[in-house]
Amino acid sequence: MQLNKKTINRILRENKEAFEMLENYDKTHELPFQRKRIDITLSVKTINKLKKIRERTGKSISRIIEEKM
Repeated sequence: MQLNKKTINRILRENKEAFEMLENYDKTHELPFQRKRIDITLSVKTINKLKKIRERTGKSISRIIEEKM
């Protein structure tokens, strides 16, 4: 089945986000929804606040930080 230029452009337009994600993956080999571990330094006060939020919400600390970003 051959696609004409109009059909190709429509498919590209309708799926723009997916094509951009795949293009970025070709360059970086990372998908935007992948998770990556990093080391950060936080004050004891900040860590204690995060632990209290974790207890109250039941979410992981990393999830809390991601949502705030």
